[in-house]
Amino acid sequence: MKLQTMMRLSLLVFCVGCVALIAVAANNTRARSAPVLYRKYCVSCHGSDGRAKTSKGRFSHARDLTDAQWHEDVSDERIFNSIMNGRNVRGNMPAFANKLNEKEADSLVSFVRGLKAQ
Repeated sequence: MKLQTMMRLSLLVFCVGCVALIAVAANNTRARSAPVLYRKYCVSCHGSDGRAKTSKGRFSHARDLTDAQWHEDVSDERIFNSIMNGRNVRGNMPAFANKLNEKEADSLVSFVRGLKAQ
C-alpha cells in the first residue's frame, strides 16, 4: 500500500511539473505586438511619433520614420536588416537580432511603414 501511495504521489508531482513547464514555455513564446516592441526598443531614439526629435535621436542621428521620400527609397528588406543587424551609415542604430525574432522584426517593418507621413 505504501508503494502505491508513493507511486501516485510521484506521478502527481511529475504531472504538475509538466504542466508548469508547458505554462512557462507558452508564456515565453507569446508574440509581442509591434506597438509594444516599438515602445520598448525604438521610442527612445525615434520618438513615439517616429520623427526622431528626442535628444537621444538627435545625438545618434536617428532616422525620421515619417519621411515619405525615405519610405519611397527604402525596401522592407532593408528596414528588416537595419532592425536585426543595426546600421552605421547615417547614424548609429544598434542591432536587435538578440532581442527580436524574425516575426517580431517583420511586424516592426509593417509598423514603421504605418508611420509614413501622408
